[in-house]
Amino acid sequence: MLRLGTREFGDHEPVIMAIVNRTPDSFYDRGATFADEAALVRVDRAVSEGAAIIDIGGVKAGPGEEVSAEEEIRRTAAFVGKVRRRHPDVVISVDTWRHEVAEAVCEAGADLLNDAWGGVDPALAEVAARFGTGLVCTHAGGAQPRTRPHRAQYEDVMADILRVTLGLAERAVGLGVRRDGILIDPGHDFGKNTRHSLEATRRLGEMTRTGWPVLVSLSNKDFVGETLDRPVKERLIGTLATTAVSAWIGARVYRVHEVAETKQVLDMVASIAGQRAPSVARRGLV
Repeated sequence: MLRLGTREFGDHEPVIMAIVNRTPDSFYDRGATFADEAALVRVDRAVSEGAAIIDIGGVKAGPGEEVSAEEEIRRTAAFVGKVRRRHPDVVISVDTWRHEVAEAVCEAGADLLNDAWGGVDPALAEVAARFGTGLVCTHAGGAQPRTRPHRAQYEDVMADILRVTLGLAERAVGLGVRRDGILIDPGHDFGKNTRHSLEATRRLGEMTRTGWPVLVSLSNKDFVGETLDRPVKERLIGTLATTAVSAWIGARVYRVHEVAETKQVLDMVASIAGQRAPSVARRGLV
């Protein structure tokens, strides 16, 4: 059972996490949701299209202008409160690696801390324990926040992913984070080249078999772009193909830009797997 905020998700229930960037320079939307009103419209649409989690980020993942903890808090904490008032039952996640930001957003009503940089700030998990929030434990290959990989090497990339994410998860439990609120994430692109991310996808079953719910953040990423030689705005098909494979293997949470398209893919995979009935079944009956 996965429990986040007021929501409980069944063992075979796919969960969509919609990305809402509160940055002026995000790689995908180039600041389209930096302003509050535009971001709230994005939240409303994502919820209406089937997102159960809204993931709010105040700092671009890649290199760029430096953003202080104070500025990250300004971009995220008050907005968390607005989303909470507007959508009381939605799960609110905040993408941050800093414990100071985690404190502020938890006080504002966040349900989940999405630590995409692999526990680089050990105090973040302590904040999750203190506030009773969930926690995403990600493999970033030891990379520092907002850096790109350079000649990353692994003897066995999935073995390293398992070592790091399971270690972070067990440490979090030891600190008092709820076991049913912890997810593990292979960290596609983070501290990895394209071949590493493809192998992580191919071997995702090694993560799902651990019993921890697996989150995948695949949406329009560089490994998709390099695999198909497509620019950022032409990566949807590759993203959805990777989503379908990940769903068949057993990933639970999908961090995405395109919610409606992702939901169709997840519904189709679940129906093929016998976990969801077709929405309509008229063929051959009428």
